[in-house]
Amino acid sequence: MTTAPQRFEVLLVPEHIEGEDAGPAARHAVRSAVVGATGQTGASGYPRYEGEGMAADIDPATGAVEALLVDGAELDYGLRAVTSPVE
Repeated sequence: MTTAPQRFEVLLVPEHIEGEDAGPAARHAVRSAVVGATGQTGASGYPRYEGEGMAADIDPATGAVEALLVDGAELDYGLRAVTSPVE
């Protein structure tokens, strides 16, 4: 039995940076935050994670960010979110 990660690191990287892994993307991140599970479900239907000015609905199975607010606003054009679970 596996459990959903309780925390993720969310990295905001320019869209032109290739690769989906958080390791290489970390070198190019313009901002990062560690977000923790709130126990709530976001509007997207995925679990809500919050912390350090970010609120994200993240699919815990894949780490895909389904919705994201940064300081209460939508993500700027030209940026994308990459995640990795935090132990």
